[in-house]
Amino acid sequence: MTSALSSITLDAVDTHRMAQFWTQVLDYRITEEEDSFISLASSSGDGPQIYILPVPEAKSVKNRLHLDLHAVGCTQEEEVERLLALGAVRADVGQGQGPGVSWVVLADPEGNEFCILASTSSSAPAGAQASFDHPAAAQASL
Repeated sequence: MTSALSSITLDAVDTHRMAQFWTQVLDYRITEEEDSFISLASSSGDGPQIYILPVPEAKSVKNRLHLDLHAVGCTQEEEVERLLALGAVRADVGQGQGPGVSWVVLADPEGNEFCILASTSSSAPAGAQASFDHPAAAQASL
């Protein structure tokens, strides 16, 4: 027996701003909106549902869980620039810089950290799944 990922829940002071940000980042759409939550789902039907719940307090410490994303249809650098234009900011969570750090840490408008991973194969054949340089693998080798 195992468990399966059902949804991702995000606490937010400004639920509408966060819904707007994450729908644009992930190509999701708002599927339901109530006073107690906003529900997002993938426009393509892939991926988990996201619930954004209102809370009175702002985020105060580094996340213990974060999302690792990768660019689709553009380079990592182009995606980082797009996300910065949407309201993300660069974040420093102690990741350092240099040749062993191939991911970029950003934070959403309320400070929740997430990473944009670099593809390890710049020219994967059509239909092939690209692999991504994962921060956990780099940390394990230190």
